[in-house]
Order: sequence, then structure tokens, then C-alpha cells
Amino acid sequence: MSAALQVAAFALALLSTLFLLLATCTDCWMVNADDSLEVSHKCRGLWRECVTNMQDGVRTCDQYDSILADHPVKIVVTRALLITGDLLAGLALMMLLLGLDCTTFLREQPCVKLKLCRGAGGTLGAGSILGLVGSVWYAVDVYVERAMLVARNVFLGVHYDFGWSCWLGMAGSMGCFVASVLLTCCL
Repeated sequence: MSAALQVAAFALALLSTLFLLLATCTDCWMVNADDSLEVSHKCRGLWRECVTNMQDGVRTCDQYDSILADHPVKIVVTRALLITGDLLAGLALMMLLLGLDCTTFLREQPCVKLKLCRGAGGTLGAGSILGLVGSVWYAVDVYVERAMLVARNVFLGVHYDFGWSCWLGMAGSMGCFVASVLLTCCL
């Protein structure tokens, strides 16, 4: 039972870590939702902003300035939190791989393997919390910024909804958290 639970937690952690990595690397955190003519599809990300022409499918991306340039706080904080969460989740996957009952590493020392699994669960939990805070931080900051402009009766003409990268970051973080709970509480 314990080995099956470990393998299930590993599979969930692997999939969720891939989701977190994809969310960090992709560029569709916010999507233009007010294009009533459906001429273009605009996505904002952590690293660049892309516009896709819906008529011919041509995609143009503008890279943000240097990583050291001044950026909005939401981008800097989200980048830092997601990259740190990715690194912690990757470290947890390596620890978990060594601690699985089905691997031959330290087979004669089951207590050490159990400690590796629990340590991986704690590390994965920390990475998941960082990823979730980063994803929610970005979403809430954009929502608050938009709400403040609407409250001041400033017409923007453009309204952004949460893109698939934002949802992928949240789903990956929640999956890592569930895998962490399985590893720390259920073994």
C-alpha cells in the first residue's frame, strides 16, 4: 500500500511540476477579452507580450526589456516566486525518486527512504505554496489594478481575463500541494 501511494504521489508531483514549469515559461497569463471584432488575440506573460492575428494566424511577440530593467511589481514577484517554486519542486522530485520503495537506492535502510519521502513532501509543499502565491499574486494584482481604474471611471477599452498559463500555475501548485500532503501525512 505504501509503495502504491508513493508512486501515485510521484506521478502527481511529476505532472504538477511540469504544469508549474509550463506556467513559468509560457506567455499567456492574461488574455484580451474585449476584442469584439475578433481581429486579434493578445496575451500577456511574465517574459513577453504576444499578439496573434486571427485572420492569417501570424503571431508577433514583444520581449520585455532586460530582466534587470524596471518592471511592474507583479511581474517581478511572480517570476521570483514561480522560479523558486519550480526549483523546489524539481529538488523534491529528485529526493522522492531516491526515496521510493521501488528504487534500489538505500534498499537496506527503509527509515532513511521514509525520511527522504517526507523531506520531499515538505520541499514539494514549500514549492507549491510559492507557486500558488505567485499565480494568485499576479491575478489579484491585475484585478485590483483594473478595478481601481474602473472605480475612477477611466475607460480602458481593453479587458484582460486570466489566461491558461495562470490557471496552469494554479493547477500545478495545487497538484504539488496534494502530493505533498500524501507524502507527509499518509505514509
